[in-house]
Order: sequence, then C-alpha cells, then structure tokens
Amino acid sequence: MNNYGKKWKERIRKGETVIGGHVFLPNPAMAEAMAFYGYEYIWLDGEHGSFDKETIHSHLTAINNAGAGAFVRVTAGEPWLIKPVVEMGPDGIVFPQISTVEEARKALEACIYPPEGKRGYGPRRASRYGKMSDREYIDSVDESLVKIIQIEHVDGVNNLEKILDLKGIDGIVVGPYDLTASLNLLGQVTHPDVYACFEKIIAACKARSVPCGVSTGYYGDEYIRFWLDRKINFIFCGDDIAFIKAGTESTLAKLKNFIPKDASAR
Repeated sequence: MNNYGKKWKERIRKGETVIGGHVFLPNPAMAEAMAFYGYEYIWLDGEHGSFDKETIHSHLTAINNAGAGAFVRVTAGEPWLIKPVVEMGPDGIVFPQISTVEEARKALEACIYPPEGKRGYGPRRASRYGKMSDREYIDSVDESLVKIIQIEHVDGVNNLEKILDLKGIDGIVVGPYDLTASLNLLGQVTHPDVYACFEKIIAACKARSVPCGVSTGYYGDEYIRFWLDRKINFIFCGDDIAFIKAGTESTLAKLKNFIPKDASAR
C-alpha cells in the first residue's frame, strides 16, 4: 500500500497545490471511478453521506487500489466515532464543525497515542493487518495520517489563532456553506462578509505555517480563482452526486433537442 498521507504532506511542503474531490454515495465503485478519472485524493463524507463502518472500509480499499489517497470526514470530533475509522487506515481524517480549542484538542488526541494523545491501541487495516510491527506502526503513524480541522462557523474563525497553537494539526480546511449559515447568509459564499472570514482564516494559517485549504462546490470561476490566487495548499472540489446530476441533465437536454415537440411530426 502506498503511503498517500505522507505523500500529501511532502507535496504541500514542496509548495504544490493538492486536488481532491468528494464522495457521498455508498457504493465504493463511484469513489474508485473518481480516482481512476484523476482525482488525487477522495474525501469520504461520513458527516452527510450514508456510510456505515463497513462501507467506509470498502471505500478506503477501493480508493487506494485505484491510486488515490482516501480522507474520511467523521460525523463529529468525538473519540468514539474517530477510533474505528483511524483503525481502518485512512490517509487523512477531517473533523467537522470545530469551533473551540477544547473541541480541536479532543479530536486530535483521539488520533495520537500517549503521552501526547489518548488514542487506544488497536490498528487493523492501518497496520496492514499486522504486517507492520507495533513499533513500526507507532513510529510512522503521525507522519502517515493527515489530521485536518474544519472551520465552518464564525466562532471557529474567531478562535482560530488559539486552535492553531495546538500540536498535531496537519491542515485547516474551510467549510464555506456552513460558515455562511453562521453569519446568517446561508448559501451566499461570495458575500463580502464571508470573503472577509475566508481572508482571516487564510492569513492566520499562513502566519503559523499551517497548511490551509477549502472543501467546496464549483461556485463559478471567480470564486475558485479567489482561493487559488491566495495560494492555498489544497482544494477539495466537486462530488459524485453533482457529477451525476450535471451529466444526466446535459445528456437529457441534448437528446430532447432531437425529439419533435409536436407528436404529429414523429
């Protein structure tokens, strides 16, 4: 198995911008296909998608076998939710809705072994089902597992500098849509007040040399250019459902152009 988490960190250190996409549907074939199509990293959305533990495991295997890294956004930053996921060996794990130092610390500690953290020992796929020795796994896991804090509420923006003081954060990812909701601007991702929050997050991360990225839909060229012009380190953009929707609507529209609207003309 390739160490995609380690590769992620190495590429970001080199100044590259890493590209990823999202998966919501439970069949791992969709995630596998997106990896074959060229996505370098796939974000499994355990927060909003219909994934159980077995489904997550199947996705991780399919994505890695297709040559891409697999990140899992857990339902919440609770240790009991994080534990079984990290034992499956994802390349990265994303903690949603982090707004305080305490929330961030609890989530990070669930991924880090004592004395720095509180993770219990029991890797399965993560240690190649025991192919790696305990010592080898313990010594390598901090470098191979990408731990990302998601900021998607104005409280998280305001507390970000304190959150960034914590050790073990490998990246900050912005959640634009929920952030707009916390500002009473639901869905207005290009509103000046929302952009001001984006700028504040990016500046804080750059000041602390913490990688920063965004998880987003494609809300227009100017919106995407906003992020890339600020030299963010990674971007997750696009998802399986959106691709099916776009392809279906486009194909049906083209087909209907060939079908006479007047039944008598058939």
